[in-house]
Amino acid sequence: MRVSSISLRDFRNYAEADITVEDGCVVLVGSNGQGKTNLVEALNFLSTLGSHRTSVESAMIRSGQNAAIIRVHLAHQDRQILLEAQLNRDGANKAQFNRGAAKLRDFPRYIATVLFAPEDLMLIRGDPANRRKFLDDLIVARVPRLYSVLSDYDRALKQRNTLLKTARLAAGGIDKLTTLDIWDDRLVTLGSEIMVERQRLIRDLSTPVMMAYRSIAGDSHSPQLMMKESISVVGPDGHRDDERAGHSDSAAGNSAIHSVAATARAFSRVLAAERSAEVDRGVTLFGPHRDDVEFSLNGLPTKGYASHGETWSYALSLRLGAARLLREESVLGDPILILDDVFAELDTSRRERLATAVSDFEQVFITAAVRHDVPESLLQQVFSVDRGTIARTQE
Repeated sequence: MRVSSISLRDFRNYAEADITVEDGCVVLVGSNGQGKTNLVEALNFLSTLGSHRTSVESAMIRSGQNAAIIRVHLAHQDRQILLEAQLNRDGANKAQFNRGAAKLRDFPRYIATVLFAPEDLMLIRGDPANRRKFLDDLIVARVPRLYSVLSDYDRALKQRNTLLKTARLAAGGIDKLTTLDIWDDRLVTLGSEIMVERQRLIRDLSTPVMMAYRSIAGDSHSPQLMMKESISVVGPDGHRDDERAGHSDSAAGNSAIHSVAATARAFSRVLAAERSAEVDRGVTLFGPHRDDVEFSLNGLPTKGYASHGETWSYALSLRLGAARLLREESVLGDPILILDDVFAELDTSRRERLATAVSDFEQVFITAAVRHDVPESLLQQVFSVDRGTIARTQE
């Protein structure tokens, strides 16, 4: 899959922008604040339905305007696809697929991107929410219908938390939770599917991440990924749940994936056993919204132990591993790989190794403040970006 053209209207600092691109590497060069990242953010939005920079969609609409438009032409083999998204400051967003009305949530079926940006260091150093988003973006890319499952889970979680807060404030609150069982069932049904898909992802991602790390760092370090699930921490008797014993500590290479039914049973038992504690706190304490994944290198957690260079290489390896996993599974072919301001942080040898690692992808978008930071082999199509204006330069 590749992009053939991108058009933006009132997106970030772009009043209007139109570029046509080809296969291979597309390099966007410009000083900070000129709009390089804005362009790849728009492209990535169509795939992930979110921004890697903000959780507020209105921030992507140009100041003083009521809507932003992203229009992207895609080509896969002999198929041509046009995706259009309109982000509205007020009211629901709108979408079109090949000029016909569509749902924005269906776009991940037609476009897959994998974006690495400096913010990805927070995958290693930040709080669990960063790592959960990484997992969830990737499971949606693998199974697009899970976007709806994740959205429905969030809604059910909010409803359940509202009930728990009401019970905490009311006299005899726990006896008044007559509808909590309904939301428990909803939470378990949706949450169990999410947890199993995350397990499967961690297992399948292990080898691609290891290969990517070694190709970038040029050594034999062994990165590992392990799920840390909240429902596996404690069982109904206050001890680890026997049915899923060891799951939260299982290494990423473990091929055993718990069934949705087994996960649902474990989840239900924990919610029943911990209801009083949740009412006391007024919040749901267990479920995929409380889970984490631990990244380790040579048996030691990267958080707190890895050097800056190792952290950078690990985060980049997570994205490259994800891209290679999607390549293996997707009927769309290669995902579109986006490297946002990556090369400036790498020494010369790692730049060259990274250039080799991405050279076989069908299309790669690269942003850089300085053209000379990008290895010569990747300077196939170069565009200058200056105050929201994009122009192709002579390579």
